[in-house]
Amino acid sequence: MGFLAGKRILVLGVASKLSIASGIAAAMHREGAQLALTYQNDKLKDRVLKFAKSWDSHLVFPCDVTNDQQIQDLFSGLSDSWDGLDGIVHCLAYAPAHELEGNYVDVTTREGFLTAHEISSYSFVALAQAGKAMMEGRNGSLLTLSYLGAMRSLPNYNVMGLAKASLEANVRYMASSLGPTGTRVNAISAGPIRTLAASGIKSFRKMLQYNAQQTPLRRNVTIDEVGNAAAFLCSDLASGISGEILYVDGGFNTTAMGSLEENPGAA
Repeated sequence: MGFLAGKRILVLGVASKLSIASGIAAAMHREGAQLALTYQNDKLKDRVLKFAKSWDSHLVFPCDVTNDQQIQDLFSGLSDSWDGLDGIVHCLAYAPAHELEGNYVDVTTREGFLTAHEISSYSFVALAQAGKAMMEGRNGSLLTLSYLGAMRSLPNYNVMGLAKASLEANVRYMASSLGPTGTRVNAISAGPIRTLAASGIKSFRKMLQYNAQQTPLRRNVTIDEVGNAAAFLCSDLASGISGEILYVDGGFNTTAMGSLEENPGAA
């Protein structure tokens, strides 16, 4: 029996077998959780239905998080099958592609800035509001995904870095707000992983190569490793952890210069 046996968890953001959300859902299924999934639009519906079937789930709902009614309909539909909810996993982020390339000050627009923050940060608290009643009294957990760009400037990450910084602040305020009801709120700051979402960032392959050279483990992390950490944070094993940003990046965030041997120009 897995350590998530009996837990009912909603996962948003499964888009492909390479997505971090897929790694998280697979780990949670392995540990015994019952899953519900969402899809953003009809283009992704069949793909998500196949994932759901592989994880023994028939609960798949449409949800565009820019639409309040769809968020409400998601939890209304979920409540028809489940009388309670133990976790919400938020794997959603977006910024217009043209704002993830070039000089931050030159390429940032009002519309792109607002879009990035609405989808990447505001949607997390919107889901918490809508799901609060189903999670009441269950000592549940909310989890989201961040990145080091929330804390440090990175090439081409641009407005997404600001949105992730907002998201990390969101985690802390939500943890304080929901703590009295027993609900925990955390984030995982994952190292760079070659996903469909990441492919929108210019020179991402170069970033992956550099990261692997500089991280203490001398490699990049996988969606399975992030999935394992997520399963832990949403389980009772992590019952004393809330308001935290857990780095799953091979230790990259702890380094300054990395290895001089692999940076000959720094000699």
